[in-house]
Amino acid sequence: MAYEVGDVVDGTVTGIQPYGAFVQLDQTTQGLIHISECRSAFIHHVRDELQVGQKITVMVLDIDQYSGKISLSRRTLIDSDDEVLEYTHTNPHLNKRHHHYWTNQHVDLGFKTIANQKPNMVSEALSRLASDKHK
Repeated sequence: MAYEVGDVVDGTVTGIQPYGAFVQLDQTTQGLIHISECRSAFIHHVRDELQVGQKITVMVLDIDQYSGKISLSRRTLIDSDDEVLEYTHTNPHLNKRHHHYWTNQHVDLGFKTIANQKPNMVSEALSRLASDKHK
């Protein structure tokens, strides 16, 4: 695949659905901009923001390694005033090698939470076992 996470590419909107817009990146590659990635502000309908045939610049958010599906974002390239940001390697808002995770992976809890709950979990399990024995 010719694209990597963080690439900023031009494409053409080829289809609009209630959940997002399909963008043709080249002759064989298409990606999806989820409705939440169209812009920073809430939008009711994708068609209010994008039209079929519109040329747009998008950032590759994710590439599913199994299906090859590409997730795109327009929101990452638009600032709070809805101006398209110029992509440069020095722009802190556009880090080319940033991988977008939909988790709280930046929080380093590890297994501390489970370890803290272990005594309660063990005593609860033992009390359940004891009550099952008496039945």
